[in-house]
Amino acid sequence: MESVQCGSHTIFFVNRDPQHNKGLTALTHPAMLAENECLGWLDTNHLETVAKQMQNKTYDTIQSALQKGSVLLANTAWRTKEDWCHMIQKQSTTKKRVHILALGDVGSTVLTALQLMGSDCIHTLGIYDVNPAVCARWETELNQAAFPWEYDILPKIEILTEETLFDCDMFVFCASKGIPPVGSEVQDVRMVQYEANKGIISSFAKKAREKQFQGIFAVVSDPVDPLCYAAFLASNQNESVVFDAKGLRPEQVQGYGLGVMNARAAYYAKKDARFADFLTEGRAFGPHGQDLVIANSIANYDDVRARELTKLAIEANLRMRELGFKPYVAPAISSAAISILLTLRGAWHYSSNFINGVYMGSKSRTQMAVEIEQLPLPAALFARIQNAFDGLEALQ
Repeated sequence: MESVQCGSHTIFFVNRDPQHNKGLTALTHPAMLAENECLGWLDTNHLETVAKQMQNKTYDTIQSALQKGSVLLANTAWRTKEDWCHMIQKQSTTKKRVHILALGDVGSTVLTALQLMGSDCIHTLGIYDVNPAVCARWETELNQAAFPWEYDILPKIEILTEETLFDCDMFVFCASKGIPPVGSEVQDVRMVQYEANKGIISSFAKKAREKQFQGIFAVVSDPVDPLCYAAFLASNQNESVVFDAKGLRPEQVQGYGLGVMNARAAYYAKKDARFADFLTEGRAFGPHGQDLVIANSIANYDDVRARELTKLAIEANLRMRELGFKPYVAPAISSAAISILLTLRGAWHYSSNFINGVYMGSKSRTQMAVEIEQLPLPAALFARIQNAFDGLEALQ
């Protein structure tokens, strides 16, 4: 068990399978050093069981480090010890450059919301679309949106070329094909888009590899979770389609789809007192789709009510389609813009992150490294989360 002090951070080094373990993780429990990454890391009941089997000296060493401040788990299968220390030392807290690919309904809504709400953490917003006129439109429209006499408060909109797409701190993938028209009989629109969007995201993930991109590759397009994995895998395959761990690290790819499912659950919880506990005690887990898991409460979990609220959240998009509209505004704002801003601020939010080779949504934050919330999960709730995880793993 080797560790070093790097500024205010204690770093513990491991060498673990890069296809199933992140490069850099916030170490928040001693048990995380005792086993490979797994879904059980969400559950403090599991972590405590593992910790009881650890040697007292090892456990005490990690606990001591945790009490002193930030502790990181660095995987040398992704970088050398020296490279990890160098990267951590040069982390910047300045405002970020955010680049957005594709300015359709979702992309343009995300762009607008980020400009209006992101002046504290965004320096510039770069835009790229296959249609140059669309870029010209949004550069003109949004750079003409300004507060009187304070003309530099909002982030500036800049038009990019394909070559400059990855000259940024966060790349936001909003490209999409194959969205079924309003009125179609499709039950899960997201999965219809999978094959078409998988090809698009894979090509841009390979570009990120070529550019040795070190920022966050944010996935907004549906289906978010499997597309995250497609991007991760494509960026780490060489010309012989062999995984070589020379592309995007697992934690660099983050998916933004769960925020709106949480917001939809809150919407219905406000309307029905039976679900009111969700507003103060609830959580969301899993994919932005059929295997979504809404928990009415962690401390007072009720499987029947939780499943009923989950169904309402899943079918909310169908209710909007029944009105004759594509349900993209709430996802673009709740899942993407708000969650992206919270990511940039290092605050808690909902996003999909890599867990043992699978991208799945949960409450998390990204400061020096990704930290996924750990809670004492009731057995019935954990079984639902496991089912969602297994479904995503089978799809990938």
